[in-house]
Amino acid sequence: MAGEILKMRNIHKAFQGVKALDDAGLTLRSGEVHALMGENGAGKSTLIKVLTGVHATDAGVIEFDHRQISPRSPREAEGIGISAVYQEVNLVPTMSIMDNILLGRQPVRLGTLRKREMRRRAEAALGRLGLKLDVARSLGSCSLAVQQMVAIARALDVQARLLILDEPTSSLDEREVDFLFDIMRRLRDEGLAILFVTHFLNQVYAVSDRITVLRNGAFVGEFATAELPRLQLISAMLGRTFEEVQQLKAPPETGAETTFLQATGIGKRGLLNPIDLRIAAGEVVGLAGLLGSGRSETAKLLFGIELPDSGQVQIEGKAADIDSPRRALRRGLAFSSEDRKSEGIIPHLSVRENLILAMQASRGLLRLLSRKEQQTLAEHYIRALNVKTPDPETPIQNLSGGNQQKVLLARWLALQPKLIMLDEPTRGIDVGAKAEIEKLVHSLRAKGMAVLFISSDLEEIVRICQRVAVLRDRSKIGELAGADVQPNRIMNMIAHHE
Repeated sequence: MAGEILKMRNIHKAFQGVKALDDAGLTLRSGEVHALMGENGAGKSTLIKVLTGVHATDAGVIEFDHRQISPRSPREAEGIGISAVYQEVNLVPTMSIMDNILLGRQPVRLGTLRKREMRRRAEAALGRLGLKLDVARSLGSCSLAVQQMVAIARALDVQARLLILDEPTSSLDEREVDFLFDIMRRLRDEGLAILFVTHFLNQVYAVSDRITVLRNGAFVGEFATAELPRLQLISAMLGRTFEEVQQLKAPPETGAETTFLQATGIGKRGLLNPIDLRIAAGEVVGLAGLLGSGRSETAKLLFGIELPDSGQVQIEGKAADIDSPRRALRRGLAFSSEDRKSEGIIPHLSVRENLILAMQASRGLLRLLSRKEQQTLAEHYIRALNVKTPDPETPIQNLSGGNQQKVLLARWLALQPKLIMLDEPTRGIDVGAKAEIEKLVHSLRAKGMAVLFISSDLEEIVRICQRVAVLRDRSKIGELAGADVQPNRIMNMIAHHE
């Protein structure tokens, strides 16, 4: 393996007095894939933004190719040889692939674009990725995976020696992820240094050579991937012992006998075939199935977002006609959507304002919460859920994804519901925040709350749920309970049910 190309030492960065980086560090070598790991809020994004010139450091040293640098903009960082590709592809969909690859640096002669040279450079950049595309095609007509590859090709066109991939796989399917990893390995073997930021442990172990862990803005350690057990990685990220990490996986043993909600033959044509579902007080029931199996649709029917055209629902033994979310709230139901950005947070509002929304909606305009009541609620749940925020008035968009998710959970818990439906509550958040949310679900169950837990992560389903309803093709195909709740049993049921 080649020598060091990047060394960041004693990096400090604060925003309005809040430390984002506190003695952080990172060392990269040419010809390696290096994973940057840590909880949401650990400082990964800030470290990348310092490296790429989005933020200036308050203190510390950055050396690239054995000379000290301090880029003042992403354009300047690209000129040095450092280029980043982010989770959200920041290209122009109405322009061609060629124009996107060369945007801002098109070759010009006598005031006229050199189209032939542009085509040659764009095809060469894509060729390094093993891709042959019509570069005159509109980028917006391409799949998200292809757009991701075009963003990488753009980075390579500037002759990058360090490529930063920030959550590049979050919107890709398994086949597309494998293709991306093949490209990463090819570029690594050509001598490129690749910094890979992801929340997926399996992917880290599949493609990375070394791992750097940050926690609370500080450097924790650097490890060879092949020599680092997964439990030790999680322990380093959380700052907990192995035993404490293991304890987070074990649900408390409690019984679940009193039925809270019973759905019989509930369904809607074109959305969900009629299903039966029972959820008891003090029980976590999981919904497992592939994308499009009807998991989210089930929750939306129960919460009144979608109106069923068959079946009935009973709550605490009495018929319940839930024809709107407001009526669902009045019957003790709460629902946290999987789409945190579009259906959850209101970005420019504060943590306090986001947190009290559901409670204020349930009270109506004539019973407004006083500012003191809002403040008391916000401070209580910030402490109870360990939300990392400078104060309740911080815009929620400034928080990490995991902390945004905790605020959304607090929004519903403030209503003290009897049943909470959680749709992918840990998607897109780091291991630490995921463990805390799982621990919270266990505590809600122990207090007697009923929980409907929807997740595409089968290991998570197994850790959390006492009973699992398995769905396929918008139908419920079976249930598993107790010791039978195992990933292989769920997968076999999905694969082999006739």
